[in-house]
Amino acid sequence: MKKKYVTVFGSSLPKPGDAEYEIAYQLGKKFAEANLNVCSGGFQGIMDAVSKGASENGAEAIGVTLDFYNLTPSKYINREIKCHTLFERLGNLLEIGDAYVVLQGGTGTLVELSLVWEYMNKKMILDKPFACHSKMWKDIVEIMEIQIKKEGRKNGLIKCFDDINELAIYITSSLV
Repeated sequence: MKKKYVTVFGSSLPKPGDAEYEIAYQLGKKFAEANLNVCSGGFQGIMDAVSKGASENGAEAIGVTLDFYNLTPSKYINREIKCHTLFERLGNLLEIGDAYVVLQGGTGTLVELSLVWEYMNKKMILDKPFACHSKMWKDIVEIMEIQIKKEGRKNGLIKCFDDINELAIYITSSLV
């Protein structure tokens, strides 16, 4: 049976020792222990941390990079997919994922969350396990769910978690 991939989105800014970095590292480790691979944007911060947690524990870590940034990819990715446009990168991140996780991030992460959500809502991809972590995303999701309900669209596509262990259990139990 083909190993499944969890695409993880998040900020490029956290450094080792920062709470956000350590949360992403633990998540990558938990996915590896559940026999899941990870996919991320392939650079530093949360992308580096989740890749490190996964690769150090026997899983594959794919990095989908964008040459526009001219940055050095994470040393923890096992395979790099180089993209030339943001849309190509986003398409690969979506296509590879059997599940999606959104960790702390800024506007880039918001774009990624919105894109996955929109694709599922418009049935452009199948519904897949989709989770976010942090109060910020929980607040955004709650506000958007009101509008989605008003529009008569499907609610509950994203599960929000305060506890990273509960998030990991949700994703792994949905895929294994």
